[in-house]
Amino acid sequence: MEDINHSLSTPEPMLLVKSRRVVKHLRKEWQLYLMLLPTIIWFIVFLYKPMYGLQIAFKDYSVFKGITSSPWVGLEHFYTLFNNDQFIRAIQNTVMISGASLIFGFPIPIILALMFNEIINPKFKKTAQTIVYLPHFISAVIIAGIVITAFAPSTGVINLMLNAMGFDSVYFLTKPEWFRTIFVGTGIWQEAGFGSIVFLAAVAGVSPSLYESAVVDGASRFQMMYKITIPCILPTILIMLIIKIGNILEVGFEMIIMLYQPATYETADVISTFIYRQGLQAAQYDLAAAAGLFNAVIAFLLVITANTISKRVSKTSLW
Repeated sequence: MEDINHSLSTPEPMLLVKSRRVVKHLRKEWQLYLMLLPTIIWFIVFLYKPMYGLQIAFKDYSVFKGITSSPWVGLEHFYTLFNNDQFIRAIQNTVMISGASLIFGFPIPIILALMFNEIINPKFKKTAQTIVYLPHFISAVIIAGIVITAFAPSTGVINLMLNAMGFDSVYFLTKPEWFRTIFVGTGIWQEAGFGSIVFLAAVAGVSPSLYESAVVDGASRFQMMYKITIPCILPTILIMLIIKIGNILEVGFEMIIMLYQPATYETADVISTFIYRQGLQAAQYDLAAAAGLFNAVIAFLLVITANTISKRVSKTSLW
């Protein structure tokens, strides 16, 4: 009987021991947690607290009644979305633009990192890195202005080059067939340099002894890159690929808003711009919330799927 009572009382001391360890750890590392506090507050205020509003997607929301008093309508808004040709078109455009960005844009930072790693002259290397990093720090408004100016029908540098070669001017930004190419190309130019930083850090972590052994064996620079560098940074490449796949439905909202127009809606309208028009312009907050929830759920499923496949194939995963 005493043994039973003793066994029942053992969890309490264990909990006390664990709580004391936690308190001791917090007292010891309080500076680190203090630095982390603003980030935690940001996540709570801007990411977790707004999740309360997701129920708008299942309600006939009224601004005057509020979220609590608005009546439930179940999946009605989702049925409306999938019977809306504009929403289906937005999904198709989002997948096509993100797919093109993934196919053509994802390898370029890796190639840049490998190229930077091969540069011997340190001054030239720093100068080249600075030049390719700069576009990332330029605001979307300025980037859009540069694109609009460059593709202007009369004074744009692209059309001036076409005129010099004997071709007629083309107003590219009003041509639906050109919008995706311009948007994807602009995004690659703006983000490729900055994206290469992650892969450069991975390259810097490769053991120099591997290269020294390869030199002794008579390997060329290309062989060392192909046989040593790329395999060593492959886990980083796969992790970044998983993150990219998870964001495949997230297309640069600001850039599209500043570049597209009704003439290019058929190829430029994406999920984020559809939500913007429905939510802020048409004041259909419940329909916009349903579209946003659909976007988030699909992105979550894509991350889970990509992570599972990567874990089974290469033993590399986010968790």
